[in-house]
Amino acid sequence: QVRMVESGGGLVQAGGSLRLSCAASGRAFSTYSMGWFRRAPGKEREFVATITWSGVERYYADSVKGRFTISRDNAKNTAYLQMNSLQPEDTAVYYCAVYNGGDYRSSYQYNNWGQGTQVTVSS
Repeated sequence: QVRMVESGGGLVQAGGSLRLSCAASGRAFSTYSMGWFRRAPGKEREFVATITWSGVERYYADSVKGRFTISRDNAKNTAYLQMNSLQPEDTAVYYCAVYNGGDYRSSYQYNNWGQGTQVTVSS
């Protein structure tokens, strides 16, 4: 069983940056791919980014492409989401999870969700 714990959220002004971390425990981190999703108030959970187990392949939602960067450090069992040029519409709870294959944009292809970390961007 894999356990994910997100951290790094907070309040930031528009145009600012945050780096989220996802610390994993349990199954060897380097053996699975993982991704980030977010849920804004009153909205469904939305795909943000995914990275394969090796870190070679990365996928992004159009809304964050060029602003967010997903990465991982397998030696530290941690994945990251560097978020730059944040906008109020990025306000959401951000979750990391294990990706099991298939459509990487679908939350149904993920499990072992963390508890989430709140990101709030003020205008």
